[in-house]
Amino acid sequence: MFARIYRPARTAMQSGKAKTREWRLEFEPASARFLDPLMGWTGSTDMNGQVRLTFDTQEEAVDYARRHGIAFRVQEPNEPAPVLKAYADNFATGRRQPWTH
Repeated sequence: MFARIYRPARTAMQSGKAKTREWRLEFEPASARFLDPLMGWTGSTDMNGQVRLTFDTQEEAVDYARRHGIAFRVQEPNEPAPVLKAYADNFATGRRQPWTH
């Protein structure tokens, strides 16, 4: 039973940072998925794949995994570099592209 501790990135449909502040602990799949021959649905015998725990901090998630004897790896989040923009930059004289309307 191996777990991954990470902080989820925002989806492409979001412009805000909702649900990206928490840390998650998810278990890696222990067995391969299979197709149901009658309905074509995907199934699995791994019940730990349904478990998703959330924590406020990375330390809480690591402490939980250590207390319960869960092997884990921590995936550090990629922080995007802030892009500073100002409305006045549209009219700057040193602009790369000429201003048009």
